[in-house]
Amino acid sequence: MPLMPKRTKHRKMQKGQHAGISRSGNFVHFGEFGMQVLERGWITDKQIEAARVAINRYFNRRGKVWIRIFPDKPVTKKPAEVRMGKGKGGVDHWVAVVRPGRVLFEVANVPKDVAQSALRRAAAKLGLKTRFVERVEQV
Repeated sequence: MPLMPKRTKHRKMQKGQHAGISRSGNFVHFGEFGMQVLERGWITDKQIEAARVAINRYFNRRGKVWIRIFPDKPVTKKPAEVRMGKGKGGVDHWVAVVRPGRVLFEVANVPKDVAQSALRRAAAKLGLKTRFVERVEQV
């Protein structure tokens, strides 16, 4: 079952703009360590799930994982070998729009080296540049 909204106001959406940097979700909030994206782009529901599976398999039933993004944007696609026109295609998959600075995943209850290795494996599934970040305590 792919990640997707239960219901939406509109079935299809325009491509939109994703300029600028992330205004929210920039800091590790729930866990101890996190993965922060350094590029802008779309992350598909399948990529998020593949990264989640990679982290959980490496943790081996230890630790806790938070997914801080959700694919709420529908991407449409027309079938192969279809002539131009005749309207917009059907919804093919769902994506999360990410801007630089957004924390994608957070982990806790594992040592730093284990968290770093797990998040590196997850980053390989995403196709965007990321970095490992630690929680900073607010003074």
